[in-house]
Amino acid sequence: MPEASSRQAATLSRAACSRPLLALDLGVVVSASHNPPEYNGLKFFDRDGRKLSDAAEEEIEALLDERGPGGGKIDRVGVATESYLEHIVERFGSDLSGLRIAVDCANGAYSAIAPKAFEQLGATVTAVASDPDGANINLGSGATDLSLLRRTVLQGDFDLGVAFDGDGDRMLAVDANGTPVDGDQILAILADHLKVDLVAVTQMTNLGFHRFAEERGIRVITTDVGDRYVLEALRRERGLLGGEQSGHIIYLKGHVTGDGLAAALLLCTAIEGRTLAEAAAILPRYSQAKENVRVGTKALSDDLFAEIDRVNDELDGSGRILVRPSGTEPVVRVLAEAENPQKAEELCARISALVTRELG
Repeated sequence: MPEASSRQAATLSRAACSRPLLALDLGVVVSASHNPPEYNGLKFFDRDGRKLSDAAEEEIEALLDERGPGGGKIDRVGVATESYLEHIVERFGSDLSGLRIAVDCANGAYSAIAPKAFEQLGATVTAVASDPDGANINLGSGATDLSLLRRTVLQGDFDLGVAFDGDGDRMLAVDANGTPVDGDQILAILADHLKVDLVAVTQMTNLGFHRFAEERGIRVITTDVGDRYVLEALRRERGLLGGEQSGHIIYLKGHVTGDGLAAALLLCTAIEGRTLAEAAAILPRYSQAKENVRVGTKALSDDLFAEIDRVNDELDGSGRILVRPSGTEPVVRVLAEAENPQKAEELCARISALVTRELG
């Protein structure tokens, strides 16, 4: 991975000179990922570029508890950035001459990389949130806060805008009118363009995507929330394309993992002369209402599960409720989905109040 900020570095166990360039045993990224700086943590990647499994992470944590930190050697691979950029542009780029694009780098990993990639392919680029100082990653910018990108696009003359998160594995977009285009819509555009017959998604994926896939004969595999589970499903089923509503897009032809810049370049190609708004209209979406409920405990009670099941039975496919604890913050995330926006808001408010009462 590229750096997530000027004070955050990828540390590598060793650069084995007998193997090809950047063929390493282990990668460790110090990153806030999509979260504010205070949530900085570690992401591990194995020699194949995959995130570690839950079991492997638990084993490492147990060893640290038992033995404490050990010694080791850290090598900084100075050619990593240019090698990565060359690989992504060559594998996923196309002629973008004439495209006017705003690029929100979230003051993170792509600050010095993403604008250059689009420029190399011929686009006219305006970069924002591209001056990381180690403490401003994801703040008021990036894929988790599209307000800066929307203002930039609306105040300028752009065909579209793209936003990455701090460590570069998420990508969302806005069209020329500043309207957000989420991961479900991006995934639908890519699935249609790439003519895939299988897509892996998560529980958060809009019900409209399932309708879209059914109409096109695309098999959909649904996983738990988290790009690692999407990646595991794709490898297990020998699929190429998957992703999350939050902007994790994985395409395994010419790559080993999810990559925000690769996804953005693929999206620009997949538009095929249309506006982004026209391309996104391919997906008929159900209305969604979401709430992050701050809680004292994230252990969902049996009574809460029973009420959620009861509501979902009543909806009978016309909508749904999904409640899940965050893996990184002290919140429980509530998603309500329905064909009617008012119904979705009503369901979300009702279940959020129940979560507050049970867990707050």
